[in-house]
Amino acid sequence: MPPWNATKAKACRPLLSVQRLRTLQEKKEAQAKAARRDVATLLERGKTETARIRVENIINEDVYLELLELIELYCELLIARFGLVDQNTREPDPAVYEGVCCIIHAAPRTELKELHILRDLLMHKYGRESSAAVMENRDGCVSDRVMKKLSVEMPSAELVDAYLTEIAKGYGVRWTSPSMPAPGPSGGEDSTGGGDVKEALSEIPSGDVADASSAAGPQSGGQKTPKLPDLPPTEDEDGKQQAGGPTQPSGPPPPPEDEFTILAKRFEALKKR
Repeated sequence: MPPWNATKAKACRPLLSVQRLRTLQEKKEAQAKAARRDVATLLERGKTETARIRVENIINEDVYLELLELIELYCELLIARFGLVDQNTREPDPAVYEGVCCIIHAAPRTELKELHILRDLLMHKYGRESSAAVMENRDGCVSDRVMKKLSVEMPSAELVDAYLTEIAKGYGVRWTSPSMPAPGPSGGEDSTGGGDVKEALSEIPSGDVADASSAAGPQSGGQKTPKLPDLPPTEDEDGKQQAGGPTQPSGPPPPPEDEFTILAKRFEALKKR
């Protein structure tokens, strides 16, 4: 394990690691593009099973590319905050703690010599015990994103089908996953439940539908004609209805009397007394 050298660590290792990471990413992307073209050719020839195996390898390479991008990000973080890394402490500063743990833990999973040397420098600076804790990921010191990229899992069938569908679409190959549901015979129906509404209407008896349509009243121009409320009966009409007699239409109201006529009537009444 090489001793900690601040000048060497700052001038060479993180910067060289970033450059090598970018070069490796470009190389992996070119290989992935060629692999996708081969998968499209296999789909065009009808060799679906072979294409599925190739796609699993493409998915694993994509995960590895994402890991390289994360490590590149942490290397740039160490370059920007190198003053905190060069402090005379046995524990990393909280501002660079995540980056230091990521490089120590994930560097062995890469193929970059520069990154391995940077890891050895960091392990020498922070001690064997601290480095062993990072390698074992005690207390979850390594980021969850990095741990997910490092986990070895078989891609799900749904993910493989999604990759195959996108590759076929990108290279103009007609291919449909056997696990995808086939479209219905009537593609013009609304997918929001129009069929259920039609079934519910078909279960209603025709007589109820006719009664409901007759109760709705006439319509004009697609709008219902509003029905005005009946006027309440007057007190005289209530008395006549209780007596059982028919209600007679009342005539026009008499014209109002003037003040002179009213005074004359009162004078005649006083004379009769």
